[in-house]
Amino acid sequence: MARDQIDMTPIRSRDELVAWFEAGCKPKSEFRVGTEHEKFPFRIVDHSPVPYAGSRGIRALLDGMKTILGWDPITEGDNIIGLADVTGGGAISLEPGGQFELSGAPVDNVHQTAGELFAHLAQVREVASPLGIGFLGLGMTPLWRRADIPVMPKGRYKIMTSYMPKVGKYGLDMMYRTCTVQTNHDFSSEADMVLKMRVALALQPVATALFANSPFTEGKPNGFVSFRSEIWRDTDNQRAGMLPFMFEDGAGFERYVDYALDVPMYFIKRGDRYIDVSGKSFRDHLEGKLLPGESATISDWANHVSTIFPEVRLKRYIEMRGSDGGPWRRLPSLPAYWVGLIYDDLNLDACWEIVKDWTAAERQKLRDDVPKLGFKAKIRNRTLLDLAAETLRLAEQGLVRRKRFDRNGRDETRYLRVLQESVARGLTPAEELLEKFHGPWNGSIDPIFFEYAY
Repeated sequence: MARDQIDMTPIRSRDELVAWFEAGCKPKSEFRVGTEHEKFPFRIVDHSPVPYAGSRGIRALLDGMKTILGWDPITEGDNIIGLADVTGGGAISLEPGGQFELSGAPVDNVHQTAGELFAHLAQVREVASPLGIGFLGLGMTPLWRRADIPVMPKGRYKIMTSYMPKVGKYGLDMMYRTCTVQTNHDFSSEADMVLKMRVALALQPVATALFANSPFTEGKPNGFVSFRSEIWRDTDNQRAGMLPFMFEDGAGFERYVDYALDVPMYFIKRGDRYIDVSGKSFRDHLEGKLLPGESATISDWANHVSTIFPEVRLKRYIEMRGSDGGPWRRLPSLPAYWVGLIYDDLNLDACWEIVKDWTAAERQKLRDDVPKLGFKAKIRNRTLLDLAAETLRLAEQGLVRRKRFDRNGRDETRYLRVLQESVARGLTPAEELLEKFHGPWNGSIDPIFFEYAY
């Protein structure tokens, strides 16, 4: 989840909210890609969750990372809860159950995002190993019960933990037991944003299947390939989902603002204090009804927009949110896939041709089917496996045309290989895990902490 924003400029009108999104438009020459990934810390000795406090806890891990990186600590009260690179690079933050997140810097190409990832994992290992902490890359913790998981000392999570059970069955599982990898992309204009949002929303189930990696709950198969994706179907449907309005005439920044104004808020932050306004609308805040005598601010809006959780989220860039976390080899594959599809004009148009006639009901059914069926889910008699193969071919062509080379002269297509291998086998990562569970692992989940640790 994003860091809380600090910009106390008052907002006077809806038009200023529209302008806030519009300010994200940038020329194609300035397009960047940013990758965020979460991972589960675990105690190497017994595979249990890592508490915040203590000489071998999350706090000690963050203190060690601060020393290595020289990044500024992000604190809440007396607690360090993250780190920020003040030179405009990345940030490290904590998810509610201690999931450790790297929010990568916006960079020019996938080689750079891969390099940033590998440097981060090396740095984390250097600090974590002496503390007896390992990290697991999966979409959902395969072993722990919700009651086992420590709660990180962040005010926003306290409010969300109280609110979530009121609006869905799985909100606390989402907060405490899941991990994702997501990738962030730019747009050049309102029309470009709308086209990218439409293509990304329609094809997000393909990415869900390609990265499906959460088939276990509390040590046993749960009947899904992406239980993380299933969790989002009943977390809070007022703030999640497939945004059907983005496919309607008149879709644009104004329409997204109107949607966001009516998504229930969680909190308003003033100084270090989180004010619980859960269930209230930003529309009322804008009219001065939530904090009498106080204006809504840019910070309030940025924080609110970051607590909306559709499959693809609009900020001043576009966030792809449909994929499970996974082992390190797969993480650069997600930005490579989406960069190849939506930063190439030929491919963006080709993808729109594929999806433009799908109805809202068909898109929704595909999204609803993918957590259980993975590549076997269908739309109009086409399997997701077939769509994955076609879109990977397009992505490869788009990355070839981009001509972004590493120092060894290789282009970005190399990062697609692990996805192409999955498609060639016709198996999601989850199905490969299940093969191991029922085969060489003899029904035990323990080997996952060795084979899938970072």
